[in-house]
Amino acid sequence: MVRNLVLKPLIQSSFTRPSTSSASLLLLLSSPHIIQMQIWNSTYGGIRTYVREGPEVSPGLNWALAAKGVIVQGKVFPNLTPSELKQSGATIAQSLTEFLVHVRGSVVGGASEISKAQFGKLIKQVTNHLSSTPNIFVHDGAIGSSPKCDAKLRVISDSPSAILSLSNILYKTPSRSVSHDSCPLTVYVATSISPSVVEAVGVGSYSNGLIAADIERSFLVLCGEAFSDASGTKKALSALSEPVIAARGGIPLPARILVSGGSVIILFAPEDTIQSCADSLISPDAGIILSPQVVAPLFQARKAGGSNLFKLPTAIVFACSDPSGCIPTVSKLSPGQAAYQFLAGYQGGNFVPAFSRGHSSIDPLELSKALLAKLKENQVSTYLININRGKETLSGKEFIQLVDSTLSRTIQPFQAKGDLEGKYRAFLLGKYTRLPDEFSF
Repeated sequence: MVRNLVLKPLIQSSFTRPSTSSASLLLLLSSPHIIQMQIWNSTYGGIRTYVREGPEVSPGLNWALAAKGVIVQGKVFPNLTPSELKQSGATIAQSLTEFLVHVRGSVVGGASEISKAQFGKLIKQVTNHLSSTPNIFVHDGAIGSSPKCDAKLRVISDSPSAILSLSNILYKTPSRSVSHDSCPLTVYVATSISPSVVEAVGVGSYSNGLIAADIERSFLVLCGEAFSDASGTKKALSALSEPVIAARGGIPLPARILVSGGSVIILFAPEDTIQSCADSLISPDAGIILSPQVVAPLFQARKAGGSNLFKLPTAIVFACSDPSGCIPTVSKLSPGQAAYQFLAGYQGGNFVPAFSRGHSSIDPLELSKALLAKLKENQVSTYLININRGKETLSGKEFIQLVDSTLSRTIQPFQAKGDLEGKYRAFLLGKYTRLPDEFSF
């Protein structure tokens, strides 16, 4: 008995073709193990038919992949375990850190933009490539371990090695939660795509990989060996996940977590300082979610000790670099001062808003407002630490010791020397015409 099922709404093809095109899919099931899909698109001017047979056919998964532009013609391997991935040929890739992260829709984070047209062309080439591969590997995961404030995502890859690498970054989540999520992210991994195909998109020299994200479409593309750049991949995923996390009540922050003597401390500090004390942190990677109930790293942490959720912070510490000595060694901040320091991110005469140079889809001022509200609501203590002693900088060990001692003694309110307030004001008013009345130096 043949059943005909027309699936609607129509597949939105804006991510692979011009917005004027339209597409629809007809899914024909002639038996539990045979699936025929017909795609019609006005751009192609006709119907493209794909037929698959075999017990591994999953109409639901195949439809979900087709909705993302990937038409399965071979086999699909969903959510394999690490041992199963290795049996499928996965190897542990050498770690690389050389890829520029291209982000479309970023509010801050440099000039490595990719245009809408370029990203659309890239997605078309990548989905065509994945549709032509004999084996497709799928992995469902999440950014953030807080189930109420995380960002679900699905990885679609032509390589088991890429899946193995990404599964070490992402948190586990049931595939059902991804398929039922209202706004899941999608990661396309095309390790064997032709370099000439990628270079034709026009985003610069391809070298041996490409990382490109579109925040508006919630898509991340990893080409070639880019999946082995864990740092670049995390930066792109962080920017991509921010709107989802914020919409669910979490505050995505470029901070780290320190647990000391039963206290949970959120740290904002220059990257050199963070790396010098990395062994003391839950994770050296920037990125946490401050939710209404808990705080959690964005990605799997090697020192989480079996738990990826931590109680709300006892304190938040902002570490600034000021060799002039205008900023005291340690000062206590009011909520309004903490939001002001977070927004400015003062580092040795320069300003790094929100203590981050990476891409972000959320304006630092909006993050500062959200942080201010959280500090007031939960009455979290906040401190400012100057990591400089003249021209010398505190070592990682010295910095951690100073943080620990700060929580156990009475700290004087912040009071700077010189005209540092004027520098802060000139910088911030140069970026923002008006700051909230509660923000103060």
